[in-house]
Amino acid sequence: MQKIRKILSPILFPLSLLYGLIVFIRNRFYDYKIFKSLQFNIPLISVGNITVGGTGKTPHIEYLVDLLKSEFKVATLSRGYKRKTKGFILSTQESTDREIGDEPRQIKQKFPEIDVAVDANRTNGINQLATLNKDLDVILLDDAYQHRKVSANLSILLIDYSRPIDKDFILPFGDLREQAFEKKRANIIIITKSPKNLKPIDRRIIFNELKPYPFQHLFFTTFDYGILKSVFNSSDNQNNNGNFKGFDILLVTGIANPKPLKEYIAENISKNIQILEYSDHYNFKESDIKKIEQKFNSIVSDKKIIITTEKDAMRLQKFSNIANNLKGSFFYIPIRVKFLNNRTDNFNQQIIEYVRKNKKHSFLYPE
Repeated sequence: MQKIRKILSPILFPLSLLYGLIVFIRNRFYDYKIFKSLQFNIPLISVGNITVGGTGKTPHIEYLVDLLKSEFKVATLSRGYKRKTKGFILSTQESTDREIGDEPRQIKQKFPEIDVAVDANRTNGINQLATLNKDLDVILLDDAYQHRKVSANLSILLIDYSRPIDKDFILPFGDLREQAFEKKRANIIIITKSPKNLKPIDRRIIFNELKPYPFQHLFFTTFDYGILKSVFNSSDNQNNNGNFKGFDILLVTGIANPKPLKEYIAENISKNIQILEYSDHYNFKESDIKKIEQKFNSIVSDKKIIITTEKDAMRLQKFSNIANNLKGSFFYIPIRVKFLNNRTDNFNQQIIEYVRKNKKHSFLYPE
């Protein structure tokens, strides 16, 4: 990608300047109240990013759901990226990724007791959730950092540790959706996918480069990988109890950055890895399943499995006609967010106190 951008830089760089100017003007119009941001009489927590591609939004949304669901009535709202439907949809456990998107489906499968909705129009989505559930205490807005039509009183900005925004450039020459200084709108900044053994000096360097404002809280998170789980709930291979150390691995991914997962597998499961990589949110087809099957069958070993991500598993489960022996070889690795530097309680307290202080059982419906 970087090589292509370098070749096309005479075209992409001027386009980035133009796009950057448009984004800058738009943001200033919101800052100066020329464009209005709608207020709602309910806690809204926005989780988003400035960089295109995966920064770990879904695992952080899931962390917040898990944190809040025992005390509060929680809902999540996203646009449902790459779904084949339009408008507002309140998901059920039978909803498919084509109806609501892979990430909302993953959240609903994990937390069936909460409301999971999709709507590209966040204002309408919030109003619909309010109408359907009068007892809602908080709505988590997924990927809403740039969605300034709605004012979220608590905004969480995620930044990938390996892709610092101060060293990037705006689209299409770089990967930024807006200028790096727009980080000023965040109440909380989380550096995601950080090394587990991150040193204090490295944290200090990042802090000095970001230069957060006094009101902004900076946290570092990493991913904890769980025990392998069957994609198709198959009983085959389950006698391993999720332990497949030394097996030959076919890794199938359709995410923005599979590098951390590759490294984890190589360090903790097996170095014998073959890889099939697809684009982020890739819509798997029958021809892809055949390719996966051929690749898997070409591995000469009695001990072999297919590993994919939890998000990819949501899109693979629709293929009910896969041969049973292949189904039994499909596994995904669940991931969970972990806060570094013993700051879990600090983060949790800030989120819970915000919801407790602001929750109400009446809503302001903006016109």
